Amino acid sequence: MQRNRPIYLDNQATTPCDPRVVAAMLPYFSEAFGNPHSVEHALGREAEAAVARARAEVAALIGATPREIVFTSGATESNNLAIKGAARFAARMENPRRRLITLATEHKCVLQATADLAEEGFEPVFLPVRPDGRLDPEALRMALATPTLLVSVMAANNETGVLQDITALAALAHEAGALFHTDAAQAVGKIALDVAAQGIDLLSISGHKLYGPKGVGALYVRHRPRIRLAPLISGGGQERGLRSGTLPAPLIVGFGAACRIAGAEMAAEAERLAGLRERLLARLGDAIPGLAVNGSREHRLAGNLNLAFPAVRAETLLADLPDLCLSTGSACSSAAVEPSYVLGAMGVPAEVAARSLRIGIGRFTSAAEIDLAAAMLIAAHARNSEPQSEPQNA
Repeated sequence: MQRNRPIYLDNQATTPCDPRVVAAMLPYFSEAFGNPHSVEHALGREAEAAVARARAEVAALIGATPREIVFTSGATESNNLAIKGAARFAARMENPRRRLITLATEHKCVLQATADLAEEGFEPVFLPVRPDGRLDPEALRMALATPTLLVSVMAANNETGVLQDITALAALAHEAGALFHTDAAQAVGKIALDVAAQGIDLLSISGHKLYGPKGVGALYVRHRPRIRLAPLISGGGQERGLRSGTLPAPLIVGFGAACRIAGAEMAAEAERLAGLRERLLARLGDAIPGLAVNGSREHRLAGNLNLAFPAVRAETLLADLPDLCLSTGSACSSAAVEPSYVLGAMGVPAEVAARSLRIGIGRFTSAAEIDLAAAMLIAAHARNSEPQSEPQNA
């Protein structure tokens, strides 16, 4: 079967912009191009109104109020603003709490933002996870025995798709007097979230993970009781002084449209994606004995599979599959490909992690593509795991 484009199964890395999102954005690149902060004239006010609508759409998806949404460039900035902003404001107020707790399986930006604060007198703590990728609540409870400022736990892991029990973990943090932040970049628009009901103080979102544009995201900052942060960027005081800089109205409009679509379609989409995931897993499992799923089967995103193949390294499979867009979940440093630190933190041996692939099924993935991808993976695994024949004697 000839294809003009490869099959895209890397939706944890990024999602394609939904055509409805693109259509919503286009006028704000050309006709309605005003600066949303230029409220002295009609074009500025038009852009301001569009930003306000989008802010409400983002807020509605997570059960927040519009005033609690701070627009950023994406989840990396949001995570840094949440963690460093909370820590630095606390230090300015002479709050004696210095412990910051997160997980060893968090996104690199959370790990690094937390680690960076050691130089400012804070105590970073990186908790281990169980073999299924989930945090043992008792481990958090024990870590909270030392007065803690902030707990940051990812809602859905970007490599394994494993979901944490955010509601229970936030309750433990609050019982100990700590703030609770979640990097929800992979979760927003894919699972139901309600910041008030779940006790979330700070929540990070990225537009391009839910079929919106790249370069825009948000940080939810609880208003009551009010969460105070020190800004990372100095400037004109936009976004209630928390994030200065001219807002990118076209991107924000697209972000809002993506959130509105996700809110309407999320439940049905999750059911469809889970069906495609199980279809793919069944085909691969039948043809490849010894295939294993990394991480919890029960608590995971509907469209995610992280698979350990029994006989072939992941990079070998990828090199043999130019018409499939997948990823290893590995970090590349210089010329070396190292096993995933996330899988390592789950206790997966390095040699198994090196045979693991991340598969992300998305909104625009079809059943026919799943069947074709399964056939391609099965064939590539068979080709590369065949024993080498002995040379014939002359």
